[in-house]
Amino acid sequence: MSTDVEAKRTNPASSQSEERVDWKKRKTEVKDAKKQRKADKLIKQLDKQKEQEAEDRAELERSQNKTVLGRPYTVSVALPGSVLDNAQSTELRTYLAGQIARACVVFCVDEIIVFDEEGDDVKSTEGEFTGIGKKGQACVQLARILQYLECPQYLRKWFFPKHQDLQYAGLLNPLDSPHHMRIDEESEYREGIVLDRPTKPGQGSLVNCGMRKEVRIDKQLQSGLRVTVQLNEAQNQESKISKGVVVAPHVPRSEGGLYWGYTVRLASCLSTVFTESPYKEGYDLTIGTSEKGGDMDQTALSQFNHLLVVFGGLQGLEASLDSDQNLEVTDPSVLFDIYLNTCPGQGSRTIRTEEAILISMSGLRHKITAAFSDVSTG
Repeated sequence: MSTDVEAKRTNPASSQSEERVDWKKRKTEVKDAKKQRKADKLIKQLDKQKEQEAEDRAELERSQNKTVLGRPYTVSVALPGSVLDNAQSTELRTYLAGQIARACVVFCVDEIIVFDEEGDDVKSTEGEFTGIGKKGQACVQLARILQYLECPQYLRKWFFPKHQDLQYAGLLNPLDSPHHMRIDEESEYREGIVLDRPTKPGQGSLVNCGMRKEVRIDKQLQSGLRVTVQLNEAQNQESKISKGVVVAPHVPRSEGGLYWGYTVRLASCLSTVFTESPYKEGYDLTIGTSEKGGDMDQTALSQFNHLLVVFGGLQGLEASLDSDQNLEVTDPSVLFDIYLNTCPGQGSRTIRTEEAILISMSGLRHKITAAFSDVSTG
């Protein structure tokens, strides 16, 4: 019995010795595990850095080897707003404006200038159209419809509230320009509107570009602005938003080789078509169209930066010249570098302005291509 008691007394001691922890060994194991985690983290950081450097090198190589596809020149068209006064109803006025817009888009016109033959100072599309034949109203209505048609469909509700001038604009044929994107269409560039959404410090604004996802841009901009966005090539498909950078509106044309719609400018008279050019150096090649001009077939164009083609109204450019107080010349041909008859031997006494645009731009297209043949082949 004493033996059993001694065994019971000695058993707890033996069990404690069996469960005793080797703290020195455990400490070494913990240190080794920490070192391994640090090593794994460092390896991941190095791998991520290498991937980023590889992406940067690839992007640099792409930018260096990228073929210049852009179009270096611009084409502008000027016409009097009084062409709408030749239409007998609001519906026909709207349809006529749609024909002009379609013709300009087909031939990749970058700027449309609407000038007033009467010399009225009209520079804004704000206001109401009050009736056929009212001075200045035809210019305003034409400019407003041209702006409406150029705007991508998904942006119109923000920039064009209901207006009497646009009553029948929804019935016009769409321009279907390259910047009128469908919701799932992939493109490097898109037009968008800056949204009124709060953003964290250091983050750019959110933009609605007509996609299923909103786009986070690289800058903080005022809400309501229309912007041109260049989307990042690598997008995280799982992210709730896309990423992009804001670029100048001419970048899709000058770098991407895309036709990106036209701008609309109102001019108070014929002379301001030239003097209020948005280009710093102005128009370096100007062409006037008239049945009294030279034969277009015998004319060649030299290279230019900004081309301007001017069309007259029902009375021709002579009527615009007579009402312009800033011009003292009597012959409109002296205003232009080239004065052309774009449809010699015409069978009708008159050629309507919307017809003249199609005829003239069709004839000038291959002459422009020939002037820039080195650029286009390069």
